[in-house]
Amino acid sequence: MKRLISILVLSATMLCASAQTQSDPVIFEIGGKPIYKSQFMKEFLQSIGKDPSAAPTACTYEKRKALEDYVQLYVNFQTKLADAYAMGLDTMRTLNDELKMYRKDLAAPYLIDSATMQDLLREAYERNHYALHAAHILVPCDENALPDDTLKAYNHAMELYNKALATSDFYAIAQEEMREQRANNMDPLVREKADQVNPYEGDLGCFTVFDMIYPFETAVYSMKPGEVHRPVRTRYGYHVIKLFDRYEYYGKVQLAHIWVSENNDNPRGLINSAYQMLNDGKEFGYVAKNHSDDQSTSRAGGVMPELPCNQLPFEYVDVVAKGLKVGEYSDPFHSRFGWHIIKLLKKENIADFESMIPYYKSRMTRGERSKKPQHIFIEQCKTKYDFVDYTTVKTSKKKNAPYAASLDVLRNGFVDTIYTDGFSLDSFKIDDRRPLFKVGDRKYDAADLASYIYKHRAIYKNYDKDAFLLDRYHEFIDEMVLKYADDHLETDIPEFGDLIKEYRHGLMIFSYNDQMVWGRAIKDSVGFEEFYARTAPTHSYDDTNDAVYFWNHRARVNVITVEDSACLAPAKAKKIIDKAVAKGWGMVDVLDKLNGKVNKKKCQSENPVTNELQVVEIGNQDLLTNKEWGKGVYTRPTEKGYRFLIVEQILQPELKSRQEARGYYLNDYQNYLEEQNNAALRKKYNVVIHQDVIDAITY
Repeated sequence: MKRLISILVLSATMLCASAQTQSDPVIFEIGGKPIYKSQFMKEFLQSIGKDPSAAPTACTYEKRKALEDYVQLYVNFQTKLADAYAMGLDTMRTLNDELKMYRKDLAAPYLIDSATMQDLLREAYERNHYALHAAHILVPCDENALPDDTLKAYNHAMELYNKALATSDFYAIAQEEMREQRANNMDPLVREKADQVNPYEGDLGCFTVFDMIYPFETAVYSMKPGEVHRPVRTRYGYHVIKLFDRYEYYGKVQLAHIWVSENNDNPRGLINSAYQMLNDGKEFGYVAKNHSDDQSTSRAGGVMPELPCNQLPFEYVDVVAKGLKVGEYSDPFHSRFGWHIIKLLKKENIADFESMIPYYKSRMTRGERSKKPQHIFIEQCKTKYDFVDYTTVKTSKKKNAPYAASLDVLRNGFVDTIYTDGFSLDSFKIDDRRPLFKVGDRKYDAADLASYIYKHRAIYKNYDKDAFLLDRYHEFIDEMVLKYADDHLETDIPEFGDLIKEYRHGLMIFSYNDQMVWGRAIKDSVGFEEFYARTAPTHSYDDTNDAVYFWNHRARVNVITVEDSACLAPAKAKKIIDKAVAKGWGMVDVLDKLNGKVNKKKCQSENPVTNELQVVEIGNQDLLTNKEWGKGVYTRPTEKGYRFLIVEQILQPELKSRQEARGYYLNDYQNYLEEQNNAALRKKYNVVIHQDVIDAITY
């Protein structure tokens, strides 16, 4: 009976294998290991950028050749990979360190909630279409402040908020608050400036997305012009915000402006006079040069650099946003700085959403906005990996039952040095090793938390110990949950596992080629010499493919330069050169004759006459013109002097020496070693290619 069951099981297994082979046939066998058609086609279609789900199209010569070429590349790759594993390259420390570096960057998009990230990108894009003009009053409060200090700051912010609701003069409240803050400051230099407040105290000008920290930005984008927002908490403290205006945003603009300072007598009359000149047809640049008080731009006709809204006075933003068109100039308007006329020279538009994504992502790498997608991802992982916080779970359902674990063992070990450089891990004496929490199959106890606190120690001020411990505990939980998810990415997300495998194999093949081909070609001087001696005579000048191994027609040119005509008259120098060429003088004699005729009284140069021998190749030089490609003497003027080009000889085409063409021969030798190695690997790993399967492929 047992024998019958075994036969039935074996038969079923064979039937399954046969069915798999029919639906997904073996296309290669390498080292006895089958490689199936599906695996090959996945990589082939990816290499040519074709969707695997797309229906096959008509077969052409080009498509068939692309497939056959890839077959050879694929077999070479797989045999090299098998040999690389046999050599233990996958265990190389340098390779794995490099892979870790790549993996960190590759894993980042998988360790956030992509839907939340997409929502944040879309939110940024929507906000980016508006510029806001607002002011705020800040009640400073450290993010690590004690509860009493935090409550005190909040209550004071609420007082200011109620005052702002009761009056339209927001700046007056901001001025009063700034005077009080400076008067109570510990720094005497600050106290001295208590009365030096800005008439527009707290004004933030115009801004758009990313210009403010995220909680502040979120609050102000929810407001309507004229509204005052309840105190908003940021890491700086509590903000009472008033929104003045909301404009459609256009991106950067380039303006030209005419500015008349309030320090002038009758500034309004002066700006009106400038405006009349413009209306009478005077050029804007002319009026700006003669009437603008902005010395940094008036010389350039009032033209300012391209600027975003947060670098312009809000009054300028207001005028542009309310309909000023490119090429138009505004009516005179007043600001806190004086009187102005602006002309719109150029205006950007916000690009489409897809184009803006890279910019938004680069701006979201830091700050509270960037933490949101990861925080949501961590919460999802807690459910996915059966997270349990034992400090919140009681051992039974009874009312007074003890918790399964407690932070008390750490809380009791806290000393004052926890906030200083003198903090030591020895401060904690941990006997209770019950787990505080678990993620998946990993558990963490108080000793693990103590090590985390020590590793991330920093100097804190006025930090409540209970709050400090809870903050560090939750940070530790988040980090360990994220680490668990990171460690399981390859198994949880097959596409990520495939990506990492692809990078690993790429690094292994690079290292393999470096050892077996590239590096070997450089180090094997004897083999290279034999290869050169064997192949150099086979090259032909008439074969265009061999052009790199030959010199084309070349010219030997002696270049004599006279730096300054004041040193030696060109006619006198030409006479000496012509005589030298006719009599066949050597270059040393030529230079001696020329230097002997130098007018030393007029010449200030230490080396008035210099010489350089150049050998230039036709079609690959800019020294000689086509008409000068022959023996002779040619004169060229320079900035102060001149030079002679003495073409001594025209060299006929010839084979380059081994050293002259070393790069080309070395590349050929590497290709030769590659071919030899590929052939050897196919024998070593007994490669079998099922051509019938390949011939049946359509795509």
